[in-house]
Amino acid sequence: MAILERNHLVMIRDVDQYGSLAAAAERMHLTPSALSHMVRKLEDQLGIAIWHREGRSLRLTQAGEYLLAVANRLVPQLSQAEERLRQFAQGERGALRIGMECHPCYQWLLKLVSPYLAAWPAVDVDVKQKFQFGGLGALFGYEIDMLVTPDPLYKPGLHFEPVFDYEQVLVVNSAHPLSGAAYVRPEQVADEVLITYPVATDRLDIYTQFLTPAGIAPKRHKPIETTDIMLQMVASGRGVTALPRWLVEEYAGKLDVIPVRLGKKGVAKQIFVGIREADAEIDYIRAFVALARAHRDAQAA
Repeated sequence: MAILERNHLVMIRDVDQYGSLAAAAERMHLTPSALSHMVRKLEDQLGIAIWHREGRSLRLTQAGEYLLAVANRLVPQLSQAEERLRQFAQGERGALRIGMECHPCYQWLLKLVSPYLAAWPAVDVDVKQKFQFGGLGALFGYEIDMLVTPDPLYKPGLHFEPVFDYEQVLVVNSAHPLSGAAYVRPEQVADEVLITYPVATDRLDIYTQFLTPAGIAPKRHKPIETTDIMLQMVASGRGVTALPRWLVEEYAGKLDVIPVRLGKKGVAKQIFVGIREADAEIDYIRAFVALARAHRDAQAA
């Protein structure tokens, strides 16, 4: 009976990721012939092919696809366990890997990282904004230890806690006709160039909570990567955008940008911190959540 080992799972992931045995062999610090031998031996032991060979290229069989799914789930967990044990052995506390699922959340996070690092000098902090399987998949797959998101999805094994309340607003410059308005109606955005982060419209509040329910679309939708450039564009009259009010107010002293309420009642949002329930008692993770909660309470006071 074949016994699957970690290096088998790593091999399957690397071949899939890098596209060939030669590239995967280089990644694994093996010769191509040694890796080919490992593949043949594993397939012989399993009694089933993992790849279809098509010239120099490889295509996973049904069994191979299943093993790839197992590898994608288990290898990050094993790597995390090994890293955590290494840290324990060297007297370190660990590392807090934070996944960011919203662009403005990064500015919010910066306010917390400095006091957190000061309070936990033996804990490293890493921030990830791109995930192999999305934010939830990264949390379940141990790519990250914490997910910061405005759109939590409650799943068994995860815990989400609101840590920051904010209002999403339209942003215009002082020369814009809406700059003095108490609030904006959806139809007033129909003739605008709407600047947003490069995110699907079904993940953008300006669409899901304001424009789409009213059956309105902007004249043009322009994605831009960075907050600074988005607000520079708005200040120069190149379009409008939607951002948290607190973020706009921070830039208002430096740029000609003005927040306008979205609809008569506004669009209320929250930032959530998500962790695995199994990690809820790890002291430095619990401390970060407590710090975020205290920051929210201080802002509300």
